[in-house]
Parts: sequence; C-alpha cells; structure tokens
Amino acid sequence: MNIGQVSEASGLPAKTSRYYEDIDLVRPARGANGYRDFSDRDAHKLAFLARARSLGFSIEECRALLSLYEDRDRASADVKQVATEHLERIARKIEELEAMRETLQTLVARCHGDDRPDCPILDDLAGEKTATA
Repeated sequence: MNIGQVSEASGLPAKTSRYYEDIDLVRPARGANGYRDFSDRDAHKLAFLARARSLGFSIEECRALLSLYEDRDRASADVKQVATEHLERIARKIEELEAMRETLQTLVARCHGDDRPDCPILDDLAGEKTATA
C-alpha cells in the first residue's frame, strides 16, 4: 500500500504515518522507486496506534503497548500495568480539572460582570486579595 492507501486503511493522516515511521513505530518496506510500501501488518499497527493515541496513551506508552502486542510471550500483567498507570494519570488530571472548574466557578460568581472596572477574576490572576462579594 502506498501512503494514501494506508492512511485510508488506518484512519491516520499521511503526515502521522510518516511521523510514526520517523520515530520507528512502523517500518514500511521501500519499493525500487524509493516509495513506502506499507503492508497489511503496517496498516494494522497504524490503526492500533491510532486507537491507543485516541485513549490518550503517550508515544512511549504506545511504543511499549505495541511491543507487548507483538510479543506473543507477553504477560497480560505488563499490559495491565501500562494501562493502569495511564488510568491513574487520567484520574489525577480529572481531579486537577475539577479543582480548576471549582475555582473558576467561584471567581465567575464573584465577578459582577458589569461596567465597573473591578474584577475578582483579574485580581485573582494577578495574585491580589479581593473582598468577598
């Protein structure tokens, strides 16, 4: 398959497929003309990577998962460990986002949003103390 065909088969843009080749996640053959010649296996790897990335796995985590996927002697515990660590990072990120939302909700509620120049949102961003509303 050429780059356009593998892009269609994997659902990834050609630029992403080239990038994954550049960082050695896939290694398509080269034809006599020097063009990439992706196999069905390469297309499957690219689809695997697309799905892993859509779940938020980092490139290095994708590399580890792909290696585990290709290792028929792997222990599923190794795969679960990668996924569990990622899930824990997601949980921490959700906690951080919820704290941000709570802070912003408080600031928005304290801001009058009228023609006056005083603004608790800007005061908070500037590190200034404001009187509570």
